[in-house]
Amino acid sequence: MTAEDKTKRLGAVYQAERPEDVARVYDAWAEKYDDDMSLVGYRHPAISLALLARYVPKNAQPLLDAGAGTGLIGEWLGITGYAHVEALDISEGMLAVAERKGVYAALHQAALGGRLPFDDNHFAAIISAGVFTSGHVGAEGLDDLLRICKPSGAIVLTVKDVLWQAGFAQRVAALESEGLCTLIDDTGPYVSMPGEAGTTPSRCIVLRVA
Repeated sequence: MTAEDKTKRLGAVYQAERPEDVARVYDAWAEKYDDDMSLVGYRHPAISLALLARYVPKNAQPLLDAGAGTGLIGEWLGITGYAHVEALDISEGMLAVAERKGVYAALHQAALGGRLPFDDNHFAAIISAGVFTSGHVGAEGLDDLLRICKPSGAIVLTVKDVLWQAGFAQRVAALESEGLCTLIDDTGPYVSMPGEAGTTPSRCIVLRVA
């Protein structure tokens, strides 16, 4: 895939208006995704994993990689000692690539933003990188992540900064005021893909579930 093709894929992802559009773009991109994101210096997995390691002990399980894609984070979680991680993604094609890596205990195809196929208080921690962004999921995706995470568990997620400023921060503050979670870490803005011209900043936050 050429640099122009990669940029077109990214543009299509950010411009998607429906979950099925997002799934279709990622299905077509799945086999080249890891290579393309490596070329642009994709930082979300490393930054979110660093924050997860800060707050989540290695014996915590099960963990959920929400928006797992091809399993980039799943590979690194396994290397760093997290034994039971499950994957959730909207794209069948991306999950097929992740399955070949053999790093997840289970794979689930579903979209963030609605009711997820898990019991209340099921996961010890949740990590979600590159999902809360333009054309993907907004603050509406937080509620069900809080539902499925155990009390005192951590939710680590990246957020496109334009979303953060346009209501996401306010939603987090409202959830805090309701006693549902506490914002315990926030990197502030950083560029997630320094090798891709015009990339707008994101941030990584950590919520402690009440």
